[in-house]
Amino acid sequence: MKGKSVLISGVGIAGPALAFWLDRHGLTPTLLERAPALRRGGYAIDFWGAGYDIAEQMGVLPDVLAAGYRVREVRIVDNRGHRRGGFDAAVFSEAAFGRFTTIGRGELGAILFDAVKPRVETLFGDSISALDPDGDGMLVRFEHAPPRRFDLVVGADGLHSAVRRLAFGPEARFESYLGQTVAAFEVDGYPHRDENAYVAYASPGRQVARFALRGDRTLFLCVFAEGSAETVDQRDQSAAREFVRTRLSGLDWECSEIAAAMERSSEVYLDRVSQIRMERWTKGRVALVGDAAYAPSLLAGQGSALGLIGAYVLAGELGRASSVQEAFTRYESLLQPFMRDKQKAAQGFAGAFAPKTRFGIFFRNQVTKLFNARRLAKLAFSRSLLDRIQLPRYA
Repeated sequence: MKGKSVLISGVGIAGPALAFWLDRHGLTPTLLERAPALRRGGYAIDFWGAGYDIAEQMGVLPDVLAAGYRVREVRIVDNRGHRRGGFDAAVFSEAAFGRFTTIGRGELGAILFDAVKPRVETLFGDSISALDPDGDGMLVRFEHAPPRRFDLVVGADGLHSAVRRLAFGPEARFESYLGQTVAAFEVDGYPHRDENAYVAYASPGRQVARFALRGDRTLFLCVFAEGSAETVDQRDQSAAREFVRTRLSGLDWECSEIAAAMERSSEVYLDRVSQIRMERWTKGRVALVGDAAYAPSLLAGQGSALGLIGAYVLAGELGRASSVQEAFTRYESLLQPFMRDKQKAAQGFAGAFAPKTRFGIFFRNQVTKLFNARRLAKLAFSRSLLDRIQLPRYA
């Protein structure tokens, strides 16, 4: 299928990776991003498994490791900052045979985009408003640019995918809310620093954590248990900050300092913790990849790696198939069982971030202490840190 034009909506993780592999297989990708420039904020992710292997094949692994962190400790503290739980984080790297790092999601996205930027057209500051079948292609209408025709359209535009909404239907049909909302932001000059330690404090239904970044920056991750999915638009930064400020109010530890520091942050990332569950990821000349198709939830820490896996397989199948439908069928049959298993594992994991009762917090803390027994910890983490999938090798 060489020479086919492919519009990819979304310049996050899956989008640039898909563009990279499509270009390698002789197709012509174009990237589209609603934001006016590359987004570099967000939250930190743990990166391992098959996604790590694909980054190595792309030649970007040295940059990923240089930008990443070796987390030394997960530490859970009480309202006075005294240690009440946690474990030596080296167990993650050991369980993944050393192929493990922690990196900002925005930094990973920037590395992937830099790898493909010289060879791929990118349109910033625009989005798709309509998709109209046009023979053996799609006529794409944009919010700002004039219409253009592409052979294929791929939605790599995340949990709230516009491509999914236009081609498959309303988001509510596919979203499964897991009961939490997450906020993340970065601040310069925060006075409390614990290098290479993820430090977390919890109150019933709320958890606040910090991680010291390079350049005297600190990343904060807040998880709030919410009975219903909040609909705060992240683009409304005033509303996002008020949402976080309200939920930090009255909490002990450093929470009042953190709330004050948030006002100095350039952007507050805010989103609900949800999964996307779909029977099909393709329809006609449209496909979905990454969180748009099979989001495991942002607390699972695997969405970026799964996006890389999906991009690699989708591009590879398009590169070697004789028809679009053959490629789409192979893409889905190869990955759907694997992605369902990842989503199932992520469901039980999400609740550990913000237990709703004091006993739940106490119990979670005691369990984390058990992970200091190395053999037990490796047994507990090895299953989730080893991706049991044999990916095809594409010419």
